[in-house]
Amino acid sequence: MHPDIQKSLKVKPAHIVSFIVFLLVSMSTFTAQVYAADAVWPSKTTYKYANVNGKKIFYREAGIQHKQTIVLLHGYPSSSHSYRELIPLLSGRYHVIAPDYLGSGYSERPNPETQKYTFELLAQYVEGLLTTLKVKRYSLYIQDFGAPVGFRMLLNNPNKLDALIVQNGNAYLEGLPLPRQAFFKAANEDSSKAQQDKIYSFTSEQAIINKQYLRDVQSNPEVMSPDSWTHDLHFLQTKADRVIQVQLLQDYYNNLLDYPKWQAYLRKYQPPTLIIWGKNDPAFIAEGAKAYLKDVPNAELHLLDSGHFSVEEKPVEIAKYIVDFMNKLAQ
Repeated sequence: MHPDIQKSLKVKPAHIVSFIVFLLVSMSTFTAQVYAADAVWPSKTTYKYANVNGKKIFYREAGIQHKQTIVLLHGYPSSSHSYRELIPLLSGRYHVIAPDYLGSGYSERPNPETQKYTFELLAQYVEGLLTTLKVKRYSLYIQDFGAPVGFRMLLNNPNKLDALIVQNGNAYLEGLPLPRQAFFKAANEDSSKAQQDKIYSFTSEQAIINKQYLRDVQSNPEVMSPDSWTHDLHFLQTKADRVIQVQLLQDYYNNLLDYPKWQAYLRKYQPPTLIIWGKNDPAFIAEGAKAYLKDVPNAELHLLDSGHFSVEEKPVEIAKYIVDFMNKLAQ
């Protein structure tokens, strides 16, 4: 080969380095493009009010472009705020609605001296909200207080449900230790001042922080955001605010009496059911999760290493289970 040609074919080290850099940049850009294309990005959460039976009901909404609706029903002593991390994990795929019950969070709170608060009342207003929003079918995520609200909705409209997602929401006596059952019975039947004061103490700042949010995370308290109890306590500042929750705790025993009706619904309609249960919850114990299998034997059950407020501890893990479950239903 002619020397001049050989010389022209020689590749300088600087050129090799430049080529490698170009190749790496190109590959990373391609990889990023693939990941971006595969990713399901969250929809912006909006914060709205609806007029339901003359009352202002607050709700969080995201993913309105999607056909499947998931309604997130919160527990005690919280509000839709408890789903602030879960909503964006779902809103890229589903239409998500998370209401504040009448008397909770940002929703209107009629005076408990003139408005008796019951779970039937809460269910009526959630149903009214969904009617106002023209939501005809939905999947329900029920946690704690969300179970009695949700099951009342299902009994009233048994054919509107696409799927049931249960997270530490009781429908069986097996899920309540005997002392917890006795507490709810006494709260409902004992009208003495001593009993009233006892229930009222459950709504105190220390009770909300230490007997609710931090109770199940003693070994790992940093997983629980102080935003959770700070938000709740903001809406428990007045005596009337606290009495609203007291009335619901007093009404809770009626849920236990209604458990057979809820179980009959499950047996009859066999809704697709996903059970995600924090097994470290001493109040709503894991036996309550397993009990669902008696009536919906095809339910999918996952016991998590978390407590009562699992959605605060493990929102990503819960979202993955929900997405996987919903994908199976779509197949």
